[in-house]
Amino acid sequence: MGVDFGSSDFNSSLEELSLLALSAGVKPISTITCKRSSPDSALYIGSGKADEVKDAVLDNQIGIVIFNHALSPAQQRNLEKHLQVRVLDRTSLILDIFAQRAKSHEGKVQVELAQLQHLATRLIRGWTHLERQKGGIGLRGPGETQLETDRRLLGERVKVLKEKLNKLQKQRETQRRSRGRSRIFSVSLVGYTNAGKSTLFNGLTKAGTYAADQLFATLDTTSRRVYLGDVGQIVVSDTVGFIRELPHQLVAAFRATLEETIHADLLLHVVDASSPTRLDQIAQVNQVLEEIGAGHIPQLMIWNKIDLAALDSGIERDEYDKIRRVFLSAKTGQGYSELRVALSELALQGGFGLQDGEPKNDHLDSDLKID
Repeated sequence: MGVDFGSSDFNSSLEELSLLALSAGVKPISTITCKRSSPDSALYIGSGKADEVKDAVLDNQIGIVIFNHALSPAQQRNLEKHLQVRVLDRTSLILDIFAQRAKSHEGKVQVELAQLQHLATRLIRGWTHLERQKGGIGLRGPGETQLETDRRLLGERVKVLKEKLNKLQKQRETQRRSRGRSRIFSVSLVGYTNAGKSTLFNGLTKAGTYAADQLFATLDTTSRRVYLGDVGQIVVSDTVGFIRELPHQLVAAFRATLEETIHADLLLHVVDASSPTRLDQIAQVNQVLEEIGAGHIPQLMIWNKIDLAALDSGIERDEYDKIRRVFLSAKTGQGYSELRVALSELALQGGFGLQDGEPKNDHLDSDLKID
């Protein structure tokens, strides 16, 4: 279900919702749209359109209705009551995908925290048989309603998860200080989800991390060392992809993971050159980078998927001979040599590189060497 409020990217946002649904394991059956100047306070879409959705649910035996918007707890409750099926908003859908994809301990902690913080606003009084905890001998409760008990238990779990994330964040800070003392050039891959970051990361580092043509294939930050000629070793990190209207709970929960981005010396902003909405996607990524405090870090634009966009590989420079963009295909390998040249040049400009007399492949893993 999508509501057009006059946005220029409405159609692309709706297509993205279908991809998100497929990524979550849901098969889209029917798409219904409408135009409004503002959301309806009770049902978001108004009663007439809600009846149309209800008819579609009955006709097609639909089990779930997904809205391409953030619904308030009251709107979600009213819609579920009206439609008699489960209703998800865009935020809940993205959280569900993250819950499916999180593999590392840290990723799972971050996703659970985000889900609980989202759920906290949506606890409803659905326990009519336990409206007040039963009295009587052996059954007297502390005088809380079930809702209050749920909120208290949820709050305690959130506190535990935040403490775990703080410990993990301190571990990352220790690792970063160690890298900082050794003056290693740090590069983070950022970009819109499914732009090809993990494929590029694997091509650069031979890491073998999971890469797939789907939204949010990568959730856990992976870092690998790479050897670049006169520069020596650099550290390249693959991070979670961004998306329009990325839930604030996720940005907050994943702050520990995104710290790698905040403390990088250079951001490789990977763009899907074949996407008709690439400029909007670039703007969305930059908006999230500003939110997490990484807006000031130098960026190198990587226009990926040139094989699909019928573009040639190469380096584009501005009138001052500074590198603006690198065109490549992470999948076919076109443009990797140009990317290595660009990385070396930018690292040397930043004062990184091997000092006189320093061994050129000290502690180097042979499978990570880039010729």
